[in-house]
Amino acid sequence: MWQAISHQLSDVLDQPFTIRERDTLPGGDVNECYCISDGDQRYFIKLNEKEQLPVFEAEAESLRVLQETNSVTVPTSRHMGISRDKAFLVLDFMPMKSLDTESAHTLGQQLAHLHKWGEQPEYGFDMDNFIGLTPQPNQWRRKWCRFFAEQRIAWQLQLCEEKGIDFGSIDIITGRVIDILSTHQPKPSLLHGDLWHGNTALSVDGPVIYDPACYWGDRECDIAMTELFGGFPDSFYNGYQSVFPLDDGYKQRRDLYNLYHLLNHCNLFGGEYLDQAERCIRRLNLTDSE
Repeated sequence: MWQAISHQLSDVLDQPFTIRERDTLPGGDVNECYCISDGDQRYFIKLNEKEQLPVFEAEAESLRVLQETNSVTVPTSRHMGISRDKAFLVLDFMPMKSLDTESAHTLGQQLAHLHKWGEQPEYGFDMDNFIGLTPQPNQWRRKWCRFFAEQRIAWQLQLCEEKGIDFGSIDIITGRVIDILSTHQPKPSLLHGDLWHGNTALSVDGPVIYDPACYWGDRECDIAMTELFGGFPDSFYNGYQSVFPLDDGYKQRRDLYNLYHLLNHCNLFGGEYLDQAERCIRRLNLTDSE
């Protein structure tokens, strides 16, 4: 496998690349992660089963689009491919550490500039992609309430139902999500899509974000997720607000937007996330009371 990767990288880089060093990296919940080097250049590589190649293709496309905005720093995708038994994605290696107060403030400003970038009349993306390993549909829609209710909440509920997880009538929950968002039609923003603190870091080039699941949607979805799993420093939110203040009503929509990620974690991991999602659904009054 490693020899095949070396050959493919040599072709892509147009120069010989022989893997002389290979270090396993921690933190790969979904993929096997390594730093590989020929003694000169270093690259970050993700490995998974061959059938997961579309996940890497979608990630590379999200990284490419984010780079086009010139607003946030992301790793550069160098190559993706398959060996005899694995799919892999090769990115530039970026030494990283946790964000500090100053870099979190800068990241907040950069994210705000990302959300202000570009003009897109509809919600969606040019391709379906993945949130973790879960397929994420992105068909273009003109109404935000329809896009989020149908392609985020209803989709996840359907996946849950297929696994025997029942949170109530999908039609009723979807209808109530539409009602909640029916008067909210924000300007579509390009989103990172999976912005928890584990997908951010500080590199020598400043703050960096990675593992995106991009689509055009309500910018509040990105901000909401930053508050879901541990949150970000206050300086991050101060930086964001200094460039692109949030609209009134964000806090009323925050839990609804985070329900998408809770449901996805139900599908991926189960366990405690089942109770969290159920409590969130009740708190939002998305089902008929018994």
